[in-house]
Amino acid sequence: VQLVESGGGLVQPGGSLRLSCAASGFVFSSYAMSWYCQAPGKERELVAHITGAGGHTKYADSVKGRFTVSRDNAKNTLFLQMNSLRPEDTAVYYCNADYQIGKPLFDDWGQGTQVTVSL
Repeated sequence: VQLVESGGGLVQPGGSLRLSCAASGFVFSSYAMSWYCQAPGKERELVAHITGAGGHTKYADSVKGRFTVSRDNAKNTLFLQMNSLRPEDTAVYYCNADYQIGKPLFDDWGQGTQVTVSL
């Protein structure tokens, strides 16, 4: 299993980023997927979840209306469109498959992608 996150960077408050997660080593379309984030000194937490076919999504309250999770099963890729970014969104963002909402399946995480929201 390999999960490779990309697309992070430094952005000003109110800006946007689009994260990508390239997955391999498992049947991507068969698994629900989630984005998680981990800020310095905090536990990793769920940001957004999407079912295998992409028909249902769930978001942390803090990102509802600002972030959109999507997937392209033909390309084994998960996305997170992040709009109206806030300083409190600063964190390393990871993707993983879920066996339940908010319950990551794979023990081995990717390297993550750093998102920094600052002036």
